[in-house]
Amino acid sequence: MQGNTFGRVFRVTAAGESYGPALQIIVDGVPPGVPITEAEVQYELDRRRPGQSAITSPRQEKDRVQIVAGVFDGRTTGAPVGMIIYNVDTEPFHVKQYARVMERVRPGHADYTFHIKYGRFRDWRGAGRSSGRETACRVAAGTVAKKILGREGIEVRGYTKEMAGIAARSNLTWNDIVVQTETNIARCPDPEAGEKMIAKTLEAAGKGDTVGGIIEVIARGVPAGLGEQVFDKLTAALAHAMTSIGSVRGIEFGDGFAEARRLGSENNDIPYYDEQGNVRFRTNRCGGMLGGISNGDDIVFRIAVKPTSTISIDQMTINVIKRKNEKLAAETRRDPTIVPRVVPVAEAMTAMVLVDFLMMWNGYKSLRRDMEGPQLGQEILSAPDA
Repeated sequence: MQGNTFGRVFRVTAAGESYGPALQIIVDGVPPGVPITEAEVQYELDRRRPGQSAITSPRQEKDRVQIVAGVFDGRTTGAPVGMIIYNVDTEPFHVKQYARVMERVRPGHADYTFHIKYGRFRDWRGAGRSSGRETACRVAAGTVAKKILGREGIEVRGYTKEMAGIAARSNLTWNDIVVQTETNIARCPDPEAGEKMIAKTLEAAGKGDTVGGIIEVIARGVPAGLGEQVFDKLTAALAHAMTSIGSVRGIEFGDGFAEARRLGSENNDIPYYDEQGNVRFRTNRCGGMLGGISNGDDIVFRIAVKPTSTISIDQMTINVIKRKNEKLAAETRRDPTIVPRVVPVAEAMTAMVLVDFLMMWNGYKSLRRDMEGPQLGQEILSAPDA
């Protein structure tokens, strides 16, 4: 099965299923000397793991990570970093619940498409490889990426901007996001809105239903120049990274779709030189990227996260073995919402993209310095007389 490796220079390969023995992560392209500990990876995994609150799945996975390769005396060696997370809450009782519905397609899940592609060989336990469980691998690898970015003065932050139809206030500051996001289970830096989000989510859960939302991600300190021409733009890479997350249904950069309703004169970000001679922009409607290349401003985008597909309400579906229509009521565990758990996943994928492009950009700059000779005018002035 293709599609389990991400990145070009900073490359992440992941393996493992929802109810398999373990999840495995290999991170290649990590420079030597990066300080990293299991505790740092564990902190990020704890933000993502299930069983933390009334609005997440009751599945009790501690997601204890072991770094098994590529780190010695607390620092990376330059060899691939290997990590493993053992699945523990895989009791036969829960597997039997999935066995009872294995022939029936769960609406909103990848059951039908995986059945078409892989047939009887697909792992139907907890959705197998298409389960959100695989995102633990992303978060583990993203921790390594965040450590590299931190050395470059780059920080990535995500938060719940909207959930269950309740939106956070629009005037949030960077300090609000840094200080307040982790203070409530909704991961909303507007505590008042966060409480309303939680209440609406619990109301839906009480009816056997689920809710979705919108996450905003901001990357601060990104230098100008990250991104490539045409097909490998930074915007394209971020869109690829975000929409590879199973629950993400859309993305917009900067002001996004609102830009389509403006005049050009209303939408352009005007550059200027500040007192120190640095280029700044008076607005950031573009989300920190022009022509698919970072402009030195904050990278800003939002992703739409759909409601959890597993619900406790009867739905009609198909039985792919008996080839007939049948009723389905989910018996299995579910998240009333996955929005807060997607926040660290989105941060991780953003960090992985930025590190990959940063490494390509630094390599390009080194090559350019080696190849650049005198400017054309200087060559003419220094040329001997004919």
